[in-house]
Amino acid sequence: DIIPFFHRMYLQLTLVLSISLGIIQAVDRSNFKTCEQSAFCSRQRALRPGQSSYRALLDTLELSDSRLTLQLLNNNNKVRLLLELYRLQGNITRVKINELKPIKPRYEVPDVLITDPPTEPMSVVAQDERGVVLSLGGVDRRLYVNAQPFRLDIMEGPKLVLSINSRGLLAFEQLRMRKDTNDQKDTEEAGKKEDTEKIEDKASEGEEQEMEVDQPGMWEETFKSHVDSKPNGPSSISLDFSLPGVEHVYGIPEHADSLRLKNTDGGDPYRLYNLDVFQYELFNPMALYGAVPVLLSHNTHRTTGLFWLNAAETWVDISSGQVGLCGRTDGSGEVPQTDVRWISESGIIDVFIMLGPRPADVFSQYASLTGTQAFPPLSSLAYHQSRWNYNDQEDVAAVDRGFDEHDIPYDFIWLDIEHTDGKRYFTWDKNNFPQPKDMLQGLMDKRRKMVTIVDPHIKVDSSYKIHSEIRSRGYYVKNKDGGDYEGWCWPGNAGYPDFTNPEMRTWWASMFAYDQYEGSMENLYTWNDMNEPSVFNGPEVTMLKDALHGPWEHRDVHNLYGLYVQMATAEGQIRRSGGLERPFVLSRSFFAGSQRYGAVWTGDNSAEWGHLKMSIPMCLSLGLVGISFCGADVGGFFKTPGTELLVRWYQAGAYQPFFRAHAHLDTPRREPWLFGPDNTALIREAVRQRYALLPYWYLQFYQAHRTGQPVMRPLWVEYPEDVTTFTIDDGYLIGRDLLVHPVTDEGSRGVTVYLPGNGEVWYDVHTFQRHDGALHLHIPVTMSTIPVFQRGGSIICRKNRIRRSSSCMENDPFTLYVALDPQGNAEGELYVDDGHTFKHETDRQFIHRRLRFTSNTLSSSDLSPDSQFPTASWVEKVVILGAQEPKAVTLTSSGGGESSVEFEFDPVTLVLTLRKPDVNAGVDWTLQLQ
Repeated sequence: DIIPFFHRMYLQLTLVLSISLGIIQAVDRSNFKTCEQSAFCSRQRALRPGQSSYRALLDTLELSDSRLTLQLLNNNNKVRLLLELYRLQGNITRVKINELKPIKPRYEVPDVLITDPPTEPMSVVAQDERGVVLSLGGVDRRLYVNAQPFRLDIMEGPKLVLSINSRGLLAFEQLRMRKDTNDQKDTEEAGKKEDTEKIEDKASEGEEQEMEVDQPGMWEETFKSHVDSKPNGPSSISLDFSLPGVEHVYGIPEHADSLRLKNTDGGDPYRLYNLDVFQYELFNPMALYGAVPVLLSHNTHRTTGLFWLNAAETWVDISSGQVGLCGRTDGSGEVPQTDVRWISESGIIDVFIMLGPRPADVFSQYASLTGTQAFPPLSSLAYHQSRWNYNDQEDVAAVDRGFDEHDIPYDFIWLDIEHTDGKRYFTWDKNNFPQPKDMLQGLMDKRRKMVTIVDPHIKVDSSYKIHSEIRSRGYYVKNKDGGDYEGWCWPGNAGYPDFTNPEMRTWWASMFAYDQYEGSMENLYTWNDMNEPSVFNGPEVTMLKDALHGPWEHRDVHNLYGLYVQMATAEGQIRRSGGLERPFVLSRSFFAGSQRYGAVWTGDNSAEWGHLKMSIPMCLSLGLVGISFCGADVGGFFKTPGTELLVRWYQAGAYQPFFRAHAHLDTPRREPWLFGPDNTALIREAVRQRYALLPYWYLQFYQAHRTGQPVMRPLWVEYPEDVTTFTIDDGYLIGRDLLVHPVTDEGSRGVTVYLPGNGEVWYDVHTFQRHDGALHLHIPVTMSTIPVFQRGGSIICRKNRIRRSSSCMENDPFTLYVALDPQGNAEGELYVDDGHTFKHETDRQFIHRRLRFTSNTLSSSDLSPDSQFPTASWVEKVVILGAQEPKAVTLTSSGGGESSVEFEFDPVTLVLTLRKPDVNAGVDWTLQLQ
């Protein structure tokens, strides 16, 4: 045992050194593959655009009420594919392509779609030997199936919306047996089946089948010292989409790159493969922690979405340019076009074409498929304080006191991996955290909460209950030989639970019960890190692709792993409360549908101005594909921020959906009061601005949960015809009504903000100065200011009495900010519930009110008469921007009677302040300006 012990010590020392060096060094790109180093990507990319080798066999067409099926024949190898077309409710078209008769099933992604999407009838409009025309609803929406070469076109009237396989890049590597294999029984049976199919194909086509030529990397691939055995051989798929009239495409997170996706000609495609990449580089198509295979295209006429439902490693090529109206490039009648090609290592082609036409329509269409953002507890939208690691219970108590002493609110304090007993999750270090319930109770007494980390790598230790139970139940991922897969992570040697197994997820959820997770209480929530999964000694710091999840290889399910971990953890929090309490779970890894389970963040960023700037497009990209609850580590995880950067990051983070400060183990302490009184005051003010706006944030998340619309959104989402907005990613909207432009450049004395909306007006929320829309505005800034504007025509509710936590503000009054449009009108909403349970759904316990200002009257009316919720909050003040001075103001409430209201008017700023209407926030009332 001496040699293994020293070997383990060497590995641990190497790991610590590599992490420490990472503090001063950027990511080592050589640890991660390029397309050229990925055999399937290299093979697929070698296929150049041209006439497709596939043709549609029209005599095989079958049409039912719910789908059309059609066989495709590869002219080169005579292998047949099955094409399925569905017209789905909500203006969505689904295209599936699989092998007609695979020698074994190919993986189809489960659990991401919230239901089997409801279909609508399709009908054949026309058919001849060249193809078929199908109706997609309406009078002019058609799907054209061209037989030879195979191609799909979606048309609206005379306009081509989208083409599939117009560049001939459909490629489907069929499953087959290796020529030199010695596997006997299964091989012989499969071979007989394949031979029979070949004979049938030859007979039906009267042609000889060409022999497939094996290429390097088809049956085995080596990257560095890691060997991928590929027992099923090549199985990759590819398909191209052409978007005429489109120059701007977005989405496919996660990448540290601009909001608008770039042309990948001559470089690597964007990669979707969940990986642990610490201190990632900026402006790079490299894969990061999460993968959402959804791409949006946008022009002044239409927004369209493509959802490529595949969980294997995927590469996305984007090519933009000009094409002739008839495919010519000779300059006659040229229009812009963007071509997008998806390449995945395994699985099937299953793509949803979301036809919009408005941005809001695409968001609703995608939400109908994968669900909406989970409605979070109100407290989780407040400020979170974290670092790797708070040392012990006294350290936690001291930090907690520090916030009170410096009058800075916070709701959550976080504990990283060091709080556990030797990186054994669901445990506590008995020396440093001997009484976790006392610690949690102390926080609860102040109406605060805690998050602890629970990672999905389990220390291999027979005395550790979690490990023993997972092993005894057979719930670990297996290696290719059938034994439990083991890799190296924070605890040393670790097993990896198979979260694709629903029984494993159910068991994992049960471990969050209060009698299982010792020391836990109702104010303890969870952070899932390292769930790509991260394997320090694995290829590309992750799991071997030939590891097994039941019958499926890890290559098939890789991008789903993090989603399943967050899913099981969120379910555990719900179950521990008997189904009453909403969960809060933060996850580093994610996939399509992860929005249903909680929040994500942008991972191991650095204390650099570029990383602050990049946090904006990274979160905007996530919002576009359904994941609204996004943030970045305030201050930067690696390195040490200067005070200016730290303050600017707090100011930016206060206006992003997830607001958490976090820092690396080896960085100096960064609590907000450690940088001198001036900087403490600046940080305090940024955090207080967040707390004042919590009612507005909560309303936006309620709307996101109901509709799928993003909380943090690019300007073009609300101004889809304004081309100036299409490339802006340094300013953004929160909902419709707040425009934010963080200061992200060192030493900045001013920023240029674009205020959209011809004929609209915007009000500076700090000075109340009014500005016209559709112009660029230079805004001088000091260290105490960040440009934020309220849209004219909106009403925003704030709570201006800031207390130590959001829960302490529960019954505090509202101040309404009424920003009038040029016609003197405004509208907004107020949403209130208990902030933490599901009673808003189960018992209709909430308040949802419409606030409207028109004809010099401000009114509050009920948007949900069948709901009810008692609130002690009242309207304390109304601030009307762009107003005229009234002679008198009268309040009429449902409680009866009229009363006069005090007011002040500033003729310079045109701000009218109504004081103490003192009406309950949950009742009908009107304020009449005379």
